[in-house]
Amino acid sequence: MCSILGFCGTAGAEDEEEIQRALAKTASRGPDESRLLNTGKGWLGFNRLAIMGLTPEGMQPFAYGGKKTLKYEVLPGTGEEGFSKKCERADRMPEGCEVAVVCNGEIYGFRPLKKELMDKGYEFLSDSDCEILPAMYMEYGTEMFRKLDAEYAMVLYDAKKDTYIAARDPIGIRPLYYGITEAGTYVFASEPKNLLGFSGTIKPFPPGHYFADGKFVKYRDMSEVEEVSKEDIEAVTQRIHDLLVLGVKKRMDSDTPVGFLLSGGLDSSLVCGIAATMVDKPIRTWAIGMDIDAIDLKYAKEVADYIHSEHTEVIISKDDVLSALETVIEALGTYDITTIRASVGMYLVCKAIHETSDVRVIMTGEISDEIFGYKYTDFAPNAKEFQTEAEKRIREIHMYDVLRADRCISVNSLEARVPFGDLEFVKYCMSIDPEMKMNRYGKGKYLLRKAFEKDGIIPESILWREKAAFSDAVGHSLKDDLTEFAESRYDDEAYEKGIAKYDFAKPFTKESLLYRNIFEKYYPGQAEMVKDFWMPNRSWEGCNVTDPSARVLSNYGASGV
Repeated sequence: MCSILGFCGTAGAEDEEEIQRALAKTASRGPDESRLLNTGKGWLGFNRLAIMGLTPEGMQPFAYGGKKTLKYEVLPGTGEEGFSKKCERADRMPEGCEVAVVCNGEIYGFRPLKKELMDKGYEFLSDSDCEILPAMYMEYGTEMFRKLDAEYAMVLYDAKKDTYIAARDPIGIRPLYYGITEAGTYVFASEPKNLLGFSGTIKPFPPGHYFADGKFVKYRDMSEVEEVSKEDIEAVTQRIHDLLVLGVKKRMDSDTPVGFLLSGGLDSSLVCGIAATMVDKPIRTWAIGMDIDAIDLKYAKEVADYIHSEHTEVIISKDDVLSALETVIEALGTYDITTIRASVGMYLVCKAIHETSDVRVIMTGEISDEIFGYKYTDFAPNAKEFQTEAEKRIREIHMYDVLRADRCISVNSLEARVPFGDLEFVKYCMSIDPEMKMNRYGKGKYLLRKAFEKDGIIPESILWREKAAFSDAVGHSLKDDLTEFAESRYDDEAYEKGIAKYDFAKPFTKESLLYRNIFEKYYPGQAEMVKDFWMPNRSWEGCNVTDPSARVLSNYGASGV
């Protein structure tokens, strides 16, 4: 997955030591190599998980000038604590360097862009997709961000202007945070833990923005709809089909093995079913479930058998869940109930993948719900409110499901790829008339299901079954074990005293108090990194609930069987 760090100002000796320690905190995101480059006016840091362009020339930070990638002298690392390998240092920029960059990202369709640049005289050393970024900046400036079909977070130093620029993809699939030191220096990094000690307040970098000259500039908002599609249902479902297939195809491009999370629900099953048609050998799938009441393992196996995948089941117990809880919250950097519940199973399955396979890229099914609806959006009073809710969820997804996927996967030294987050797919699906997307059909996500009705790439029974929420699908006992554990930790008096400590996002159950207390242990005073608790829209009739699980909604029905 890689991690990046940009310290955007002159650093003293004390700062330099802290920069090294900060980068080491996310070494698990990039365990292959680590390097710091002194720009003369700050530092760029990179932890590498090699996915594309596996040669040493693909190592970042990239330095670029005179229309070619520049080599520079690297000093051997000194074995700083926290790095799986010694962190290299480059104490000066190479002569003639105009741009230096670090990027955690995948640039889809980078080969045509690279050819276009090469036709203009630009030269490169590796097959890394990210190596084209400094050349793109030299050619297009900040307009480059609108040209990228990518999941990325980057920090770039423009040596000619002596200025830093940072940017993040429009969905926020790749993480980026920022803070400001007491001296007024901006610091950017992949995770908030990198910034602890630098800044009093840590904030998520807004998706679809770049930062330049001391201000944030929005270059793309995926929640905005330029024009509502007026196509009929046949045209709409065909377009959904074609764009999702293309989104999966793009994400199959990797120089390292690709694996798939398969819950047995609609979204992950479609991703796996599409991918299975694109390769001439079985894809590798993983599913997870509790040892006593896993709901989705049987459905995942049904899909795996149908698509002939090389399938692995990971079985977990109550002890596994409770033992992982604090580790998960530290990795996530959130106190949100829904995110934490769903992350425990995801973390444990990714841990098993890391420990037992050579897979480095994981395909997931996140973001479908935000576009096509959850169980609670069945209660939307009208199409306008349905659309408004979808727009809100897309704007905020980087703090919830996308954060969950990133942290659970990256902390296990894997890379997440999210086909439902493909920019053209999201753009089109958000433009579909919300009257058509609402559940007028007696079946949620009807358009997505109908889009793949003719293909036969997954069993028809799976295509049309109701899906449980991920944490419930792993087993109802997972959520129940967490709730019961929290109840055992606080009596009523301790609970009232506990919630009184907090003003922002005040805990409202003993479970949420437990999560908040653990969060504060690792990220003291940083609760505003998350906007609020992920909850159904309580202003809608039928959604004024005190637990985020879909199990409490009246329409949950067959979702949990």
